[in-house]
Amino acid sequence: MSPDAAIEYIFAQGKRYAKAKAERIYLEEYRKSLKAILMKKSMENAVNAQEREAYSDGEYLKLLEGLKAAVTIEEEIRWGLVAAQARIEVWRSREATNRAEGKATL
Repeated sequence: MSPDAAIEYIFAQGKRYAKAKAERIYLEEYRKSLKAILMKKSMENAVNAQEREAYSDGEYLKLLEGLKAAVTIEEEIRWGLVAAQARIEVWRSREATNRAEGKATL
């Protein structure tokens, strides 16, 4: 991948990464709200029993699956961006080496 292609990749994926991160953070925060909603619905009086019911509720478990998927997408994009940045750094190092070798032969 050329440095120009790597830069274009970073630019193109930046918005996708931001959206993926926003989705992950939203799901993490919504998880707290969902837990509170489910605890409030519980017929149990003890808080620990309400919490147990909330954590085992199908809706909560479904949210956790969504959170898992969101983290996977975010991390895949992030590591693609890291790899593109590394490609640019490798290119810069090679160019510096080429310039140094060119000066040494003069």
